[in-house]
Amino acid sequence: MRTTCWLMLIAMPLAAQTPKGWVKGKGYGWVYGPKDELGSLNAILSPAQVLKALQTVKTGKTYDLGVPLDKRSYKWPGHSATEIVSYRSPEGVKRQGDIFAGHKEQLAFHSAAIFTSDNLGTQIDGLGHITKGADNHWYNGFKESNFGGDFGLMKTDADTIPPVIGKAVLIDVAGFKKVEALPANYAIGVKDLEAALAAQKIDVEPGDIVMIRTGTLRYWGEAGENHAKIAQHDSAGITLAAAKWLVEQKGAVMIGSDTSGLEVGANPGDVPNAVHGYLLVDQGVHIGEFHHLEGLARDKVWRFVYVAMTNRYKGAAAGFAMRPIALY
Repeated sequence: MRTTCWLMLIAMPLAAQTPKGWVKGKGYGWVYGPKDELGSLNAILSPAQVLKALQTVKTGKTYDLGVPLDKRSYKWPGHSATEIVSYRSPEGVKRQGDIFAGHKEQLAFHSAAIFTSDNLGTQIDGLGHITKGADNHWYNGFKESNFGGDFGLMKTDADTIPPVIGKAVLIDVAGFKKVEALPANYAIGVKDLEAALAAQKIDVEPGDIVMIRTGTLRYWGEAGENHAKIAQHDSAGITLAAAKWLVEQKGAVMIGSDTSGLEVGANPGDVPNAVHGYLLVDQGVHIGEFHHLEGLARDKVWRFVYVAMTNRYKGAAAGFAMRPIALY
């Protein structure tokens, strides 16, 4: 009898582990200690969690989720454009003779000076990107008066975003609606997400990274140069209610999309950037923006492993010009 009981226990599927710090109905929040700068990513950083995620890889196929970026690229208003200036070139090096002059193999090189914003291209918003209140506080109670500066953020900057490796889900709302891309200011609500997930026969599990496809980046082209076409769709995004549902009810540990701002551009009843304030400040949930999801949608890859490392610009508000990948 005992042997039978043990065999039954072994055969039973293990219950999904509740992510560290997550409470159903509440989400994450300021629960990881007064010095924490990682937010909900604390829930997926352990070696055991990383190994568990990597064990779900089926084929080894890699999808590039980053978009190419240059001075022509579309951007959300309020961010500076990109400019790349040749700082050293073979012609200049040899003509001016300032470096490697007289090298027997006529050695020369290229280098560039880059002027840009920390919120361009494929990116992950740092938790200090958005502030609230008269005291300009952000995640975990860090305040501008204590941790702001002329040379960037002193807490929760992009360099505090660790390498992210986790189980991820694609919710293809545009595909479910059978459109190339959602129209301007389309508000993706809870019912949209539920219906798309049901059509894909998957669900969001606690601790998942969630990517939401609007179809906007099918128009990125060479470097996002067609601003008018991209702008027709870029303002589609999730509502505050949808963000709360994903975090508080489903346990999403990070939420991203293929637009410049994730959330709907104009939604009656929501204050501007309400989703950003809720996710970054209140919940400590990072936001992924301009992630290229077309290949995943084409191949109907609904579950994958998300892998991303930000550039290490200390003080930057976001990890930008990134090249995350999806492993299937």
